[in-house]
Amino acid sequence: MGIFEHLFDAQLTIGDQSMYWREIVGNVIGMTSALGGMRRKVWAWPVGILGNVLLFTVFLGSWFGIAGDHPDMLGQAGRQVMFIAVSVFGWVRWRQTRREGGANAVAVHPTWASWRQRGGLVLAMAAGTAFFAWVFGMLHSWAPVPDAWIFMGSVLATYGMARGWVEFWLIWVAVDAVGVPLLFRGGYYATGLMYVFYGAFTIVGFIVWWRIHRRESRPAPLAYANAE
Repeated sequence: MGIFEHLFDAQLTIGDQSMYWREIVGNVIGMTSALGGMRRKVWAWPVGILGNVLLFTVFLGSWFGIAGDHPDMLGQAGRQVMFIAVSVFGWVRWRQTRREGGANAVAVHPTWASWRQRGGLVLAMAAGTAFFAWVFGMLHSWAPVPDAWIFMGSVLATYGMARGWVEFWLIWVAVDAVGVPLLFRGGYYATGLMYVFYGAFTIVGFIVWWRIHRRESRPAPLAYANAE
């Protein structure tokens, strides 16, 4: 237990600021998972789950007996649990797609969501943010409204990735726009910096999936038989 506790409490100190290595490693693992998702690799899902477990312990530090300057962030912690649940769904779905396609098949074929599905995403985002802001407020969350926005956006973005919707990358952009200032205010610098980098990465991912969809949607060239 001594070694485990030492690793659990290990911190990186820069000047007068410190951060847990669990936060750094958890975000690096999450970035690796995002890269695998952009490349449509099934391993992106289980790798992401590992990062979620680490970050859960970071955002609920008081639950693990850690007294520090960082407030508990219920939305951030709750979304790690959500990530694990939805990642299992995505993992199964992508494995099934690749298995049905044969040995050299990819795990997902990016496609645009329908207008009805987009409307559902917008309504779910609005209603979910309002509901979870109330829940997090009742639980004395430090910042219930932005926490709820990040939580709900993460739910929808992860679900959209599992479904193979190109738009899921844009939902992450909306999440990062709120998440970066919130995390810096809370002292979660490693996660905040990762969100800055991830925001740029999501734009790249959107372009990559958009091009893949456009390429895969092109009709196959017609084969003309020799009439002679």
